[in-house]
Amino acid sequence: MRDEFLPFALPSIDDAEIDEVADTLRSGWITTGPKTHEFARVFAARCKTAYAVPVNSCTAALHLSLLAAGVGPGDEVVTSPMTFCSTANVIVHTGATPVFADIDPETMNIDPVEIEMRITDRTKAIIPVHYAGQPCAMDKIMAIASKHGLRVIEDAAHAPFAEYKGRVLGGIGDATCFSFYATKNITTAEGGMLTTNDEQLYKTASTLSLHGLSDHAWDRYGESGSWYYQVHLAGFKYNMFDLQAAMGLKQLEKFDALQARRDAVAAAYNAAFTGHPALIAPVARGNVKHVWHLYPMRLRTGVLDIDRGAFIDELRLKNIGASVHFIPVHLHPFYQERYGFKAGDYPAAEGAYEGEVSLPIYPRMSEADVQDVIEAVLDICEKHG
Repeated sequence: MRDEFLPFALPSIDDAEIDEVADTLRSGWITTGPKTHEFARVFAARCKTAYAVPVNSCTAALHLSLLAAGVGPGDEVVTSPMTFCSTANVIVHTGATPVFADIDPETMNIDPVEIEMRITDRTKAIIPVHYAGQPCAMDKIMAIASKHGLRVIEDAAHAPFAEYKGRVLGGIGDATCFSFYATKNITTAEGGMLTTNDEQLYKTASTLSLHGLSDHAWDRYGESGSWYYQVHLAGFKYNMFDLQAAMGLKQLEKFDALQARRDAVAAAYNAAFTGHPALIAPVARGNVKHVWHLYPMRLRTGVLDIDRGAFIDELRLKNIGASVHFIPVHLHPFYQERYGFKAGDYPAAEGAYEGEVSLPIYPRMSEADVQDVIEAVLDICEKHG
């Protein structure tokens, strides 16, 4: 057994990020400024999109995208129940109603067939969630959106620079929303980005992201700035700032190396777990580039004599951290009490949740760490199989 506890996730930060943050502190410009705008420019270029709006979270990006797409009271938005609550919460914040569509049990992404079944004359948008870093079936989703005149807002919190049929996520739907939370493939500690090729959506979201102020109000304290500004919309305090962007710029420089390490850990897990009678290893479809934000292994119901909770407890006793992604949103009290959702409504999502165990997968893991996780999982399976 390991001597030290292996956390479920750790950020990959070294002196490059620390030095860049220190440089920002010394510059005197610590709020939204030149580094924030450079980070947005570089990120948009990598996504091959025309525009990017840097914000303080993916949640903010999703909220702004829906508002800029015209979603509001009386509308419905279809999304996956297999996601963090923020994806659904932002729908509620617009005054619209969240409608869930069940998942493909193999990929745990939203099922396009289920999406079409949920569309009504009130449906305004679809939010596909690229679960664990694997893109959804975007061709089918975009075809459904085109057929019904719907907007598509992609939740790519798990999937920076993932690819669908050779296209980098960021410009397939009307807007794409990314997270830079501490555990994500790219981190700014907290932060997010909205990317789009829709100029009007970009302008509206950008204005809403900082109190609804007029363009370039952020630089009014700079040498070439002006004290004068106007409020065009009742906006929000959603802006990213330069201390965050400083980290993000260095993370972008290292992204390929960081991602290669995630890929290697996933490959080692797949080699160890694929075909095991007690385990279901995650599947990466052949037409996508999976970026492995999560490694969502599942336990086969009835094969082991312990449940998922006990399995995670035994991992912890072996000094291995693990987690669960996610409790389906329709099972949370708020959504059941307000909208009448109940257990049994989305059997594929619920079935995946009941056996899902997210294993550690991050660049700071050593080869010994990876082997410790593999050995711990296989040992528990042998003990309880």
